[in-house]
Amino acid sequence: MLDSLRSRLYRLGFNLFPAYRGTGGRVTYIAPDWQEIRIKLPHSWRTRNYVGTTFGGSMYAAVDPFYMMMLLKTLGDEYVVWDKEADIRFKKPGRETLYATFRITDEEIAAIEAALAADDTDAVDRHYTVDLVDADGVVHATVRKTVYVTTDDGKKA
Repeated sequence: MLDSLRSRLYRLGFNLFPAYRGTGGRVTYIAPDWQEIRIKLPHSWRTRNYVGTTFGGSMYAAVDPFYMMMLLKTLGDEYVVWDKEADIRFKKPGRETLYATFRITDEEIAAIEAALAADDTDAVDRHYTVDLVDADGVVHATVRKTVYVTTDDGKKA
């Protein structure tokens, strides 16, 4: 119950935080274990560009922080996590509310921990992809993120 309340408070915090609020996006769900997050990006006067479609910057900014945050929360304080690269591919103009779902599996977390436990690895880059889709599931944009993960001190214990 406490984890559920905590995740709802994080959702509220994201939605009130000025930098995220300015994207036009809204976090609609954060799983208590931080392995799933859902957002929506309404098509409104705040997110519309000159030609009447959703501004590409709003699309990217609405999905930007989540894989990094999910890894920070699931891996714990002994890891350092940074966004390293991003790429967005626009596939169809957004003229309606768009949605994105971010997921990280237990297997992905275990793979990161195993890679960093190896004697020859100080850091890993992980690649994640998320689609911005409309209510019918039609993809309007695909964002690919590269996230850098290392141990707290960057050295083997």
